[in-house]
Formats: sequence, C-alpha cells, structure tokens
Amino acid sequence: MPDHETRGQPRALHWVRRMSVVAFAAMLAACQTVVPRGVEPPVSRPPASRPAPNAPPPIDGGIPRDTERHRIALLVPLSGANAGVGRSIANATQLALLDTGSMTVRVTTYDTAAGAGPAARQAIAEGARLILGPLLAEDVRSVSPVARAARVPVISFSNDAGVAAEGTYLMGYTPGQSIERVVAFARGRGVATFAGLVPNGLYGERASTAFLRSVEGAGGQVVSLQTYARTPGAVAAAVTRLNAKAPYNAVLIADGGATAAAAAPLVKRGAGASTRLLGTELWNSEAGIGARTALSGAWYASVSNTLYRQYSTKYRARYGAAPYRLSSLGYDAVLLTVRIARDWRIGSVFPEARLRDDDGFAGIDGAFRFGRDGIAERALEVQEVRGGTTVTVSPAPAGFGR
Repeated sequence: MPDHETRGQPRALHWVRRMSVVAFAAMLAACQTVVPRGVEPPVSRPPASRPAPNAPPPIDGGIPRDTERHRIALLVPLSGANAGVGRSIANATQLALLDTGSMTVRVTTYDTAAGAGPAARQAIAEGARLILGPLLAEDVRSVSPVARAARVPVISFSNDAGVAAEGTYLMGYTPGQSIERVVAFARGRGVATFAGLVPNGLYGERASTAFLRSVEGAGGQVVSLQTYARTPGAVAAAVTRLNAKAPYNAVLIADGGATAAAAAPLVKRGAGASTRLLGTELWNSEAGIGARTALSGAWYASVSNTLYRQYSTKYRARYGAAPYRLSSLGYDAVLLTVRIARDWRIGSVFPEARLRDDDGFAGIDGAFRFGRDGIAERALEVQEVRGGTTVTVSPAPAGFGR
C-alpha cells in the first residue's frame, strides 16, 4: 500500500508500545533472585542472544521518521471556501500513489486555510524534502521564502506566473500559453484581424499582454481591446465599444464560459455572424462548456482531456464524486515525483536539477516541462464547441522537439 496521510492523525499505537516497554523494564528491576542456603549460586553466563525486535521508527512531532521513503508535503486548503478543490487534489495524489504502486514516496497533507507559511514550516520540521502546492498565489508567496531557506523546492498549482521564483515552480495552466496556441491556430485558418474582451484584474492584465504579443508574433492585427469590470452590464458595455471598431475576424473572450456565452450573441450581432469566438484555458474547467449553444463554433486551447476522462471515471469510482478539473495537477505532480524518486537517494535533498529535464514529463494532462522561468510549458490542443460537446480540431503534440 502506498503511504498517504493527513497531518494530525493520532499515533496512539506507538505510545502504547513505548509505555509497555517501560512498564516491563520496571517490573524486572523490582524483582530479586533469592538463593536457598547450601545451594551454590548458578554460574553467571551471558544471556542467550536473541534477534533484536524491529523497533518502531523514531517519532518527531507525532510523525514517524522515514528511513525507507521520501517524505513529501502536500499543501492545499482542507477547510474554508476552497476546501472542495483542495480535498480533490489530495484525493488525486493518493490515487496516483495507488496507481504507481510506489513504496518509496510518502505524502502528508497540510491544511493551508489557517496559514500557508506555518503549514510549510511544520512540513519542513517534520522532514519534508519537497512541497507540492499550494494552490493560491498569495499562499505561494508565503511558502516560497520558507522553503527556499530550507532548500526544499516547491511545485505549486498556481497559474500566476508572477510567483515563480528560484526554487518555486508552477504547474498551473497559464493564460499566456493558451492564448498563444489558439491565436496561432486561428491565424493558420485565415484569421487576420482580432479583437479582445478581457476582465479587469491580474488575470486580465496577463491575458491582454499575451494576446497582443501572440497576435503580433503570428502576423495578425489587433483592431480593438476592451476591458470590463465583473459587474452587471459591464460586459455588454464593453461589447458595444468593441463593435464600434468592427469588422474583425475573431474576438478573444478571456473569461469563463458563462461570461463568454453572455457576450457571444452581442458580439455577433454587431460584428457579424461569421465572427469567430476564441476562449482560454478557463473554458476547459467547465464540464458543460459544450452545451453552451451561444459558443458554437468557438475555439479554445487547453490541456488534452483524453486521459483525464479515464482518470475522472476511476476517481468517481473510488471517491463517489466527480473530481475538480484542477485535481489532475496533484496527480501529475505525484507522477513526476515518483519518476525522479527512482534515482533520488532517501534522506538526501531533492535533486532539483531533474526538474529541468528538456524531454519533460508525461501526465494525464499531457506532456509538460519546466522552463528557465520555472513555469510549466505544456503541450496544448485546440478544441471547438460543436453540437453540444467539444471536438479536438488540433491535437496536442506528444512531446517537445529539440
């Protein structure tokens, strides 16, 4: 059985064993041997040797010290608003351990809801040599300096490229890669003029920058780029401003599927029914994106869902519920760890250089590798919303060419 635990489980068995040993020793010390008169005392001989019993592993702070396994910390929210996705990621890591049959990796889960920095300190104090997570960008900022001081790498699930740093890697799906992929695909299909709708905030800022660079790099032209607040009526007003610059061949809606579906009829009413809609990786996190008829014909780029569907079926059978889409990050992080653990000496620091493998890694989300900036470069596919579902119109490459 693979080893996976949640921090805080009782260790009563070890305590009982220790107390039993102490009580037995005290009993022996209290006994005296009485020799009857006239009887020679027995010759003292060394006691017969017996095999030493297997002592339980030493305990540090309630956690057994591993001598045959690598201790890995998983930092995710297990309480609070994001507990659902955090628990799903934790379940995914356990499922990955079961599927790989690894006997050299032990994953302990720590709740970041009460503070990611303290959770990281506790994990490191208890012997963690690698941290998977946390999920949120602000938590990564708290964990990174703690882990860096201890020479413990962090493989985060955030998609905020701004938190990548020395010793901190990002596995999250970043908007820049998705936008670059779908723009290049659209340009190859004859789209020459582009427009964009992006929300205010950090995600919108990064999406805007990626969009402008991608269109320029593909030899296209951005006709208009409009921002909006996430308030009632704001998207409609942004579309009105956008349509004042029509015509354009395609418009990127850098938001979730619900917002995109609300904006789509307004875009086509002003710019023309043939205007192609483009989306980002956010659309792939919605199970029912294909059923949004307003997005029919739209293209978006994301990780492949082929292996994810198989994983989802297995997850549901084991846990009785559907996984969160982001849980695949936890599964693939364990696959990566198990692969590196083959040549990682137990008790030594994590071989961080192995994360820079040019050939990358394979997971249920497809091929990925970490660039010099520490951000996971992913092999993405382009999907089209069609007939109540999504269809792959440009498969993801199987790996990375040199």
